[in-house]
Amino acid sequence: MRRIRGVMPAARFPVSATLLRRLALASIIANVGIVVTGGAVRLTASGLGCPTWPRCTDESYTTTAEMGVHGVIEFGNRLLTFAVGLIALATLVAVLLHRPRRRGLVPLAVAVFLGIPAQAVVGGITVLTNLNPWVVGLHFLASMAVIAAAYALWRRTKEPDGPAVAVVPAPLRALARITTVVSVAVLVIGTWVTGSGPHAGDQGAARNGLDPETISQVHADSVFLLIGLSVALVFAFRAVGAAGAARAALVLVAVELGQGLIGFVQYVTHLPALLVGAHMLGSCLVLLATLSVQWSTRERRPAVPAGGAPGGDVPAEAATNSPAPSVSAAHG
Repeated sequence: MRRIRGVMPAARFPVSATLLRRLALASIIANVGIVVTGGAVRLTASGLGCPTWPRCTDESYTTTAEMGVHGVIEFGNRLLTFAVGLIALATLVAVLLHRPRRRGLVPLAVAVFLGIPAQAVVGGITVLTNLNPWVVGLHFLASMAVIAAAYALWRRTKEPDGPAVAVVPAPLRALARITTVVSVAVLVIGTWVTGSGPHAGDQGAARNGLDPETISQVHADSVFLLIGLSVALVFAFRAVGAAGAARAALVLVAVELGQGLIGFVQYVTHLPALLVGAHMLGSCLVLLATLSVQWSTRERRPAVPAGGAPGGDVPAEAATNSPAPSVSAAHG
């Protein structure tokens, strides 16, 4: 009887693979959205609209009329964090209720769920440190880490649970990893550029002291390197017949070029707020496209237990649609 009770919640509230994938995708979108709205807080000089944390003021958890529009914007962004957290919680519950349970999804769902309050704490520290530019940059990078975890969760919901198998030769997998490292470096250096520029988030916030022109040139150089590596991946993947990986790399190049164009225009037009916000969205898209390339260098096959049939923890559609082994995998 105790065992029956243990399985009743999952049986009473079945979670389909489709619903699980949609929730994981919603989590990605929500986390990208909170980055964009967080940028809007900074670009409207509302970073200290709520001058303390976790309260909005020393006396109130909510904004007051005296704080004006800046308080509304900052407090509204704090409320959105709860919405993003609810989506992450729903995704985690769906992972736990899905049958058969996908064991590989649980750590990722937990990481996304716990990453949101951790990111919120870093955001609180930015307020308590009067928008210290280094902490503001860390706040952005923490959001990028949560987005990466959410993306990994979404991709894993679309895969079976067998071992990962390489579909490109080892040197190209290494090149893809180097490209990922450079992409992360571009994001990090981008926060240094932001910390040296005019959009501090509040009129009284300090800057990081770096020369804006010099650090912008370093950022541009790192972007050129990233684009070069990405173009190399397109041709290299095509050379070994890895069509899926080549498409992912081509998308990455397109996103990088679009992001680079926005970055150039915002630089020569002296950083208008609207373009800076678009550039922040572009940063998220570059990260997602980079992760897509990394994911395309391997694939998972259905798990095969001792009996020889696909394991019970593999989604039916994943087992049915599993791609045939790639010829290039033999080189990996």
